[in-house]
Amino acid sequence: MSSQALKAAFPASVDANTRLLVLGSLPGEVSLAARQYYANPTNQFWRLLGGVIGEDLPMLGYSARLDRLLAHGIGLWDVIQSARRAGSLDTAIRDHQPRDLRAFAMHLPNLRAIAFNGGKAASIGRRQWGVDDGSIALLDLPSSSAAHCSISFDAKQAQWLALKSHAGSFR
Repeated sequence: MSSQALKAAFPASVDANTRLLVLGSLPGEVSLAARQYYANPTNQFWRLLGGVIGEDLPMLGYSARLDRLLAHGIGLWDVIQSARRAGSLDTAIRDHQPRDLRAFAMHLPNLRAIAFNGGKAASIGRRQWGVDDGSIALLDLPSSSAAHCSISFDAKQAQWLALKSHAGSFR
């Protein structure tokens, strides 16, 4: 049953200057095939985050996008290490193995905020994080996925722009 094969997430894209960590759930089929975060052209992630940092991220190549995020103190990762899933929808995720977010955060000395990209990422990530002691701001964002179409791009962008105030000024 290849559609239910175990799917593994990517390594984190972070460095010691990461102040904001954006967490998805698990890469979709297009992203897994391309071995790139948010590779599906219908996903609005790069447009949304580009609006936050004031750069046209979709016009850049993948490596340059990651470099620009790191230059702005933004890292990427997923709350799920591995899972079984047919297709790309979060609702199809089964038997997931979560990440240890607290242990990971201890290695990011400048981390001030974690943003969850979508409801599934928020649900799993907050459960994994445990008690919110206020040491790191935890933010729930509407999913950048095109499958999450109950909210317009402009409404999503307005919520994503809140990352500016939670993560501080970007360099």
